[in-house]
Amino acid sequence: MLIGQKVTIIGGGIGGLTAAIALAQRGASVDLLEQAPTIAEVGAGLQISPNGWRVLAALGLADVIAATSLRAEAVQLRDFRHGAGVFTMPLGRPDQPWHLIHRVDLIAALAEAAQSAGVTLRFGARVTAITPEAAGTLLQMADGTQEHHGLVVAADGLHSPARAALNPKSRPFFTGQVAWRTTIAVNRPLAPEAHVFMGPGRHLVRYPLRDHHLVNVVAVEERDDWAAEGWHHRDDPAHLIRAFTDFCPEVTKLLAQAQDVHLWGLFRHPVAERWHAHKLVLLGDAAHPTLPFLAQGANMALEDAYALARCLAEDPDHAAAFARYQAIRRPRCARIVQAAGENATNYHLRPGPLRFAAHRALRLANRFAPQLVHRKFAWVHSFDVTR
Repeated sequence: MLIGQKVTIIGGGIGGLTAAIALAQRGASVDLLEQAPTIAEVGAGLQISPNGWRVLAALGLADVIAATSLRAEAVQLRDFRHGAGVFTMPLGRPDQPWHLIHRVDLIAALAEAAQSAGVTLRFGARVTAITPEAAGTLLQMADGTQEHHGLVVAADGLHSPARAALNPKSRPFFTGQVAWRTTIAVNRPLAPEAHVFMGPGRHLVRYPLRDHHLVNVVAVEERDDWAAEGWHHRDDPAHLIRAFTDFCPEVTKLLAQAQDVHLWGLFRHPVAERWHAHKLVLLGDAAHPTLPFLAQGANMALEDAYALARCLAEDPDHAAAFARYQAIRRPRCARIVQAAGENATNYHLRPGPLRFAAHRALRLANRFAPQLVHRKFAWVHSFDVTR
């Protein structure tokens, strides 16, 4: 039961805010601690696939999110040099909506919904260490103070102190890949499609946002030079342009307009072995960071939030609810993390027999059996955590 139950959530990102809404709608008294001075998520675009959309709809947010996003019509895989099409996956099924949205717009909608549900938002509250105890959860704050809380949901992201407390031996490793992220204003509106340009050791994804005149770009390159992890490291646009100079004119002309570019190293994190202890539980990237090659990071956080709230609402024993939540979520998240890593290999094939055969197979499938790719990833997108 959650009626009147006090819950503290650490982290005001997608997972934390969604968990706050789901818990508050079930009667919990929710306090959310966010280290930033305001709810203002830095970032660019993201894709809400059908499995994530079902959570937003179940929480009553379908209309507001639809109003600030674009309904995607297709994903297109294309060759890097000439931009020739390799495979097209239509996304037009009414029962499986796929949306393209700016992260800032999603965060704003979630924050407003959380406040409307009675969630208390506390800004400038940075947690540096977390200790789970039998009686509650001890938080060490950045200002040197300590706070004792009861049930705590750690949705505090990639460098979560809670994950470190529960999984002290867990270590990520550099994948040998870096990613640039930027948004670019364009004069010509783009169709609501995600395009993936696949090249040797590199690929680039672009899709429109908002009014079709803002383009989200994520570009990935394999290289030996290590880069810091995290989205907030600025880089010279010239480095991005140089890395993709041999891509088709459609790409190079787009990148020539890039101004505000961020670079981060891609690290593979093992899915956490322990998601909970005493009254502390992990959610989202704190439990299972994933590489950005399956567009599932935000969607997994949405699923986690709904599943956790439901488990807590259905079981008065929070320890049993936490155990059920991990048992439900960990196998699926581990499978998605693995699949995302494999996608990078498929995108980055180098010229030769393997690349020729792979692209020929995709073109034949596109012509004679386009439903095969839908079936391949049906376990991801058709999943409905709300049921």
